[in-house]
Amino acid sequence: MCGITGIFQPRRESDEAKLLATVTRMNDTLLHRGPDNGGAWVSPEQGIALAMRRLAIVDLSPAGQQPMHSASGQWTMVFNGEIYNHLEIRKALDIASQHRIAWRGHSDTEILLNAIECWGMHEALSQAVGMFAFALWDGQSRQLTLGRDRMGEKPLYYGWSGDSFVFGSELKALRAAPGWQPTVSQHALSLFMRHGYIPAPDSIYEGVFKLPPAMVLTLSISTPIGQLPDPQPYWQLQSTLEYGHAHPFQGSVDEAQTQLEALLRQSIAGQMIADVPLGAFLSGGVDSSLIVALMQAQANRPVRTFTVGFGEAEFDESPHARAVAQHLHTDHTELRVSEQDALAVVPQLPQIYDEPFADSSQIPTYIISKLTRQHVTVSLSGDAGDELFAGYTRYQTTRKTWRQLQHVPLSLRQLGSASYSKLMGVSSAQTLAHNRHQGRLAEYAKSASIVDLYANMVSLWQVPEAIVNAGDSARQIFEQGQSLAHKHLDPIELMMWLDMQTYLPDDILVKVDRAAMAASLETRVPFLDHRLIQFVATLPLDMKVRAGQTKWLLRKILYQHVPQHLIERPKQGFAIPIGAWLRGALREWATEMLSGPQLAAHGYLNIELIQKMWSEHIQGRRNWQYHLWSVLMFQAWFRTQ
Repeated sequence: MCGITGIFQPRRESDEAKLLATVTRMNDTLLHRGPDNGGAWVSPEQGIALAMRRLAIVDLSPAGQQPMHSASGQWTMVFNGEIYNHLEIRKALDIASQHRIAWRGHSDTEILLNAIECWGMHEALSQAVGMFAFALWDGQSRQLTLGRDRMGEKPLYYGWSGDSFVFGSELKALRAAPGWQPTVSQHALSLFMRHGYIPAPDSIYEGVFKLPPAMVLTLSISTPIGQLPDPQPYWQLQSTLEYGHAHPFQGSVDEAQTQLEALLRQSIAGQMIADVPLGAFLSGGVDSSLIVALMQAQANRPVRTFTVGFGEAEFDESPHARAVAQHLHTDHTELRVSEQDALAVVPQLPQIYDEPFADSSQIPTYIISKLTRQHVTVSLSGDAGDELFAGYTRYQTTRKTWRQLQHVPLSLRQLGSASYSKLMGVSSAQTLAHNRHQGRLAEYAKSASIVDLYANMVSLWQVPEAIVNAGDSARQIFEQGQSLAHKHLDPIELMMWLDMQTYLPDDILVKVDRAAMAASLETRVPFLDHRLIQFVATLPLDMKVRAGQTKWLLRKILYQHVPQHLIERPKQGFAIPIGAWLRGALREWATEMLSGPQLAAHGYLNIELIQKMWSEHIQGRRNWQYHLWSVLMFQAWFRTQ
């Protein structure tokens, strides 16, 4: 796990000292991602510089340091992440080369570099199982290639700064580049207000992008300044899901359970390989408990597990985690977190996330990451179980609502929604701010499709143009989903597919990566092994949801290891009482952030609407916690610019 960055100046020969100073300055911003060591390489005659900060996990020797050069000298790479099957790839390379490769160490970076040199980029990536982002320089053709893992676990930003193409694991590296003068993208700001995060390929800045998952981007010395080639896929999640749906699993439930557990064990075994101490997050829910149970089943000593507890009982999962840990005999560490502990994280959030990000579970995620890093360097998590096995309650709620709406003609529903807005004397864009519950019902009623309804269900601000001056509706995620509506999917399957391509990589994985790396902790996600995803895509929906119970097949596996009564309870989530904090300990901070002068400092947001909602919230007339948190996270971020 590392941080990578670099700069490419294709139109001129660079001054070596200036180029090295620039890339070193960019690299220094990523110290938290790689505190063990760092390195930089420059080729001024080619206008290229690569740098990385290293968190050493595999091959702690100098042979694993980067930037790394191929034996031939043609290729130079900086790499962030882990290739879990790197030893298998090495064996295949030895056979293919008749043992002619002179290995310097056993790092996955060296193995991937040799795989690319021997097999080519596409074949090497198709063989790799893991999470990664990398930059590869081909000194022969003078081409720079950026790549990202299949599901988007590891981040990579890129764009132009003057006549320099710059990239990095986090935006702070790009901000350190010379000539950096970006402007806020109001389209991205609209996306943020709708979702609470900014989906790839957009970033908060105009002209700066996130490389989407499973993509590579290649530039050469002939690439025009300011232009960006289109990223190209080497794997496609939607095609994988469609193929699985068209070729469903034909075996029995017992056979499916056996195969699924074998794939989970395989994934977990690969992800338990490390040359440093390793543990796991444990909430006591289905996903993390199953990961820990299968880790313990394959370990020769107690697995280190970690959880945080809160004083508010409705937000505290620690007793459930403790009970699971005791049953599995793990080496369990629990931290009790006070309100002040949590609130102390808030000022750090803009620096941790680098662009506006408003999933409030970012706070406990950072706290547990910081706790875990005091004991281990790598932690496995149960993320992605909800998206793969229909774990979110909103899936069944949305399907039920859609089936009810279909009994009423669309024209009548739309007429009723318009009549409500007219009766309330507000525009459609202000409906939600007038009455949250009835406003949402009015928006739901005019949904023309299941995708429209789901957009309304999961959107924070259903009408972003109401809050963002000169903003837009920012609906491209859901427009993409319209194509799925014609594939004869159950509504739950459609929503799962959308979340796997948007919410999972751009919210869940961003939240965990930035929080963990701010604490210099590597996190691994066994559910995201692409071989596992390919199998799960073939499973019929009734093996994921049965009789209203989510994650049905996962539970069957889990209950072979953990008693059912320790797990069965309403889904809780990793939440905090943000609404109460805004009325209490955070009130002074929020009041200042939402004051007229602060909101007017940039002119991007609707001051009148925000202050109306803030007044209603602190008076207890409405609970606008999530809407206000999104505004506050933008305000806090903007102050750092």
